Amino acid sequence: TGTRALVWRAVWELLHDLSVAVLFCFFLITFVAQAFRVQGTSMLPLLEDSERIIVNKFIYRFQPIHRGDVVVFWYPKDPSVSFIKRVVGVPGDSVELRRGSLFVNDRRVEETYVRPYFNDDETHSKVLVAKGYYYVLGDHRNSSNDSRSWGEVPEKYIYGKAVFRFWPLSKLGFIE
Repeated sequence: TGTRALVWRAVWELLHDLSVAVLFCFFLITFVAQAFRVQGTSMLPLLEDSERIIVNKFIYRFQPIHRGDVVVFWYPKDPSVSFIKRVVGVPGDSVELRRGSLFVNDRRVEETYVRPYFNDDETHSKVLVAKGYYYVLGDHRNSSNDSRSWGEVPEKYIYGKAVFRFWPLSKLGFIE
């Protein structure tokens, strides 16, 4: 019976340690950070299809969402799908596109992250961003499904900020 008791004790300790590890990972993924795979080309040249990034899910509990943040959120038309885009308008902003140029609060925004050949040169009427919502655009305007098509994103759908690329290793580093 001594050997049997030792085996049961070892099994119990293993189950205990595994349950603690599972709970820790659940807490970490739910509230702190999560790996995310980029799908599509809407954020070129910053992020490419199939790159792997870390999303900080904790940051917006302590600071507001800012213009320029690259955020991951539930797609408003189908909340089972995640999108990644750049915030260009925060609550209270007016956002307008004139022949591809972004104007926020009637001031032209220099978007150094948008390559000229990725800009669609479209015009979109001025939108006033409602309280609790954000206007988001992809950096590759020719290939982005974003607020121009389906409107602003509710703040409650934004679950994190893209902060770090870990794959491919050749592009390892922080996302700006």
